[in-house]
Amino acid sequence: MTGLRALVAEDEPYNLKRLVRLLKEQGCEVVAELEDGPAVLEWLSQGGEADALFLDIQMPGLTGLDVVEDLPRPFPIVFVTAYAEHAVKAFEQAAVDYLLKPVTADRLAKTLERLQRMKAARSGTSLAPQGNGPFRFAVKAGDGLVFLDLAKVTHFTYEDEQVLAHGGGNRYRTLWKTLAEAEAALEGRGLVRGHRHLLIRPEAVVGVKTGEFGRLLVRLAGGSEVEVSRGQAPDVKRRLGLG
Repeated sequence: MTGLRALVAEDEPYNLKRLVRLLKEQGCEVVAELEDGPAVLEWLSQGGEADALFLDIQMPGLTGLDVVEDLPRPFPIVFVTAYAEHAVKAFEQAAVDYLLKPVTADRLAKTLERLQRMKAARSGTSLAPQGNGPFRFAVKAGDGLVFLDLAKVTHFTYEDEQVLAHGGGNRYRTLWKTLAEAEAALEGRGLVRGHRHLLIRPEAVVGVKTGEFGRLLVRLAGGSEVEVSRGQAPDVKRRLGLG
């Protein structure tokens, strides 16, 4: 496993050194070793780049969960925690994976394999061509797979621990484990976050309106309607040419 650039944020020195060592042993480049949430945001605001952020959930200043809410741009996230119950919160934040302390080499290898697949998809070594041309991705069908055109999809959601593609009144089970993984694989395809569990294809939007409590409601081809979070509303409007 090589070629992955990792940022590690952990406030306990022993755990920080251990994870950094394990990452380096598996061929990763650790581009930043940080001790709290504000330091992560500061490093990224100064132009720092990484293929994945390994964030301790419980850190002073800002927790790992807080950091994800304030990220300046999407990154694949791996949460690190001593408590298994935090795994649910991790996936609610669309994390790629979570690691339980003490992190083991075998478990880390599985996470890095998933991150490597995501990086390969972003670099164009997936089934799909690059650019704005036709893009197909695999979805489950019975005991096999079929390939679905992205142009037929209106949006993606994360439900019941799986990523679903919606289109034509149908729901398709994708192979992506988290919405972050889907977002990374579809990078450059124009999708926009509606909220932590929603990705929208702007070309499928046929109308917008203001809903309850001032929330932005987006109407999609086929008649479905989705609600956009307050935090993502400005970005969605910009992508639709509304601001």
